[in-house]
Amino acid sequence: MADLPVQANDVKTIDVQAADGHRWQLLATVPARAHSRLLWLPAMGVAARHYLPFAQALCARGVAVFIHDWRGIGSSSLRPARDSDWGYRELLAFDLPASEAAVSAHMDGLPRILGGHSLGGQLACCHLGMNPDSASRLWLVASGSPYWRSFPPRTRWWLPMAYRFLPWLAERRGFLPGRSIGFGRNESRSVIADWARSALSGRYAARGLEVDLEAGMVRLDVQAHAVVFARDWLAPVGSSHYLLSKLPRTRHRIDCLAADQLGTRAGHFEWMKQPAAVVDALLRDE
Repeated sequence: MADLPVQANDVKTIDVQAADGHRWQLLATVPARAHSRLLWLPAMGVAARHYLPFAQALCARGVAVFIHDWRGIGSSSLRPARDSDWGYRELLAFDLPASEAAVSAHMDGLPRILGGHSLGGQLACCHLGMNPDSASRLWLVASGSPYWRSFPPRTRWWLPMAYRFLPWLAERRGFLPGRSIGFGRNESRSVIADWARSALSGRYAARGLEVDLEAGMVRLDVQAHAVVFARDWLAPVGSSHYLLSKLPRTRHRIDCLAADQLGTRAGHFEWMKQPAAVVDALLRDE
């Protein structure tokens, strides 16, 4: 399909509200002739607007893209505080189903893709395990399990200390002061607790959610495509292999991109401003 021009003013916003009253906006880039649709889940602490270059590049290739905003970030009506807390349970049981329903209300009948960056990719896997009919394809970019044993030796030894310290700090402060410590943005203490639990144990679970997330992923049968980066210490290729090992029935491929392919440093975030190589990789053989 020929590229379809997309301008910044073609970005639309869609108001969404979860069952518990939380409100946010989806950002949407929709081409005139779409061949598929993507619900995209950001990394921890990253607002939806930062993925607009990626969304517009996909839109120019015929993919309608809807970018979710996490609870507490960007357009979200909430901010983490001692008296305002949530974990994976709220993200998986309330927010993602509401965004998915909003996407279907605006554009149905196309092949559905669910994807995410970093934590977004992890929760995309969890969501698909809970709702296997919500998409037939899974896209992961710089996304892998945070399980410490899946990291290379040069970082593996100190990760368990970090995974214990960050939940302790979040509990003490009432939320994780990410802006102050240089780790993402401010985040709710229960999200950090759920994230650190998976990082230490290698298993996904959500406090208060009576669903076996691991069992759901084992049953999942979709087509998955992961893109990782050669110098990404936050999501090395081993962590992506470990995440995909939780989906044994999935037909998947992993592309590892280097700096010369990206045109920028092959790290965790740099691709977001120069997404062309990532888009090419994801659409290869589509």
